[in-house]
Amino acid sequence: MQQSECKPPALPSAVVFFNGLAGKPVPPDPVRGMIEATVGQVFNILLEDLGSTNRGPARVALARQVAMYLTHVACGLTLTDVGRLFARDRTTVAHACAVVEDLRDDAKFDRVLDLVEMIVRFQLQSRDPRSAA
Repeated sequence: MQQSECKPPALPSAVVFFNGLAGKPVPPDPVRGMIEATVGQVFNILLEDLGSTNRGPARVALARQVAMYLTHVACGLTLTDVGRLFARDRTTVAHACAVVEDLRDDAKFDRVLDLVEMIVRFQLQSRDPRSAA
């Protein structure tokens, strides 16, 4: 699997939302770390809990599912690659994506997820040296 990267559209107004992420520890993969840090902050979940191999409480499991969903959607990674990145089976990632898609029927959840996805895409773009041109 190659280093995960995306080239999303510019979203400069989302910079404000990243200010609270500075200085937080991240997992070894920078993309996974950034996505988990963003999701953890929005859902008020510790990074250690998001990265746990245990399912944990429902709110932790949901945040982890959102992180996997965003990695698949924002980066365009296959379910298998997302599974490798999160040390999960591709069927677990598929289930996570299905759960999140179902939850998007709720307007409030959908708005929050749209915002988190914009933040993730902007953060990914700012890490991509090709987007500096």
